[in-house]
Amino acid sequence: MARKESITIDRILGTAFEMTRESGADSITARHVAEKAGCSTQPIFRVYKNMSELQTAVYEKAVEYFRNYYDGFERHGNVPFTNLGMAYIAFARKEKNLFRLLFVDAAPGRVSMYELLNGTEGNVVAEINLAKELGCTDPGGLFMKMWIFIHGAACMTLSGDYDLTDEETLNLLEKAYTSFLA
Repeated sequence: MARKESITIDRILGTAFEMTRESGADSITARHVAEKAGCSTQPIFRVYKNMSELQTAVYEKAVEYFRNYYDGFERHGNVPFTNLGMAYIAFARKEKNLFRLLFVDAAPGRVSMYELLNGTEGNVVAEINLAKELGCTDPGGLFMKMWIFIHGAACMTLSGDYDLTDEETLNLLEKAYTSFLA
């Protein structure tokens, strides 16, 4: 009778993902993952050809995690791009290491920032269409201005330079929209 394998691909991936959340993508080494998972490195390389393959799986799990986070984020008002901004900034605050992995550290073969934000539901397209419905004559250009503003605010959370409350953030995003609209 074959011995039951106790270290599963889900356990290895889950361990590597949690390590990324806690310590960043650079913390993912075979030895560190094995130590946290309570195994040797052998099970890791039984299910993944190499560490690059495991890192890709962690990245894909992070993409799914962000999409679920965005989909479940509470919406505030109906000013275009503000809900996108609120969710994005909150994600950067709450999940600094995943935010870095997804939106700061570029790497070949990864989903573009736009594709990640737009998601499978067309989040960005819906915001652009809403701006157009509300009379914006250049909703794509407005999105670009808002996006630079939103991404900058989110990146400021990584260094601790962003300490506005959610209410202040929403107010700032609404004012930015109005200013950029003019």
